[in-house]
Amino acid sequence: MANKIGRSAKTGQYTTVKKAQQYSTTHVVETRKTPKKKGK
Repeated sequence: MANKIGRSAKTGQYTTVKKAQQYSTTHVVETRKTPKKKGK
């Protein structure tokens, strides 16, 4: 499973994915993998 997070390339602050896609020249959409839970 993965989460998408928007981030400003200039300041490093997190934003929405929609805004990051809209301003693709100054923003980045990152995909982060969620850690797997250890089962029994």
